[in-house]
Amino acid sequence: MGRLPEIMADSLEKPDMTGPSEMATGDAEASGPAVPQQVEYRLHSPRLPLAVYREVAAHLRQIAGVNTGLLPQTAKEFDYLQSQVGGIWIRYDAAAAARCQPQTEAILTHYGDRYGHWETLGK
Repeated sequence: MGRLPEIMADSLEKPDMTGPSEMATGDAEASGPAVPQQVEYRLHSPRLPLAVYREVAAHLRQIAGVNTGLLPQTAKEFDYLQSQVGGIWIRYDAAAAARCQPQTEAILTHYGDRYGHWETLGK
């Protein structure tokens, strides 16, 4: 199995950590129980077809604790060669990173090797 493309490896080594302070709306003590920190990735493969994005999402959801979904296409002009999907988001608890990250990397590497590199998207 090959390594993730450099841009993917960078994004997986430095994930976005969203914790209770960013997610709460108001006083932390009044908002109830603490929300666990989340690791989130937003990735895009420019020419990956919709069906393959759905397959990647389904494959990632098989990892216990991983949530994922598709991002809408935001291009202003239609291009037949461009993906119908804007990207994919992947999220799991930071406490589960040791278990989730290697499996996530392996799945993304598999699809990246077959369909082209993954690019990290901003928020």
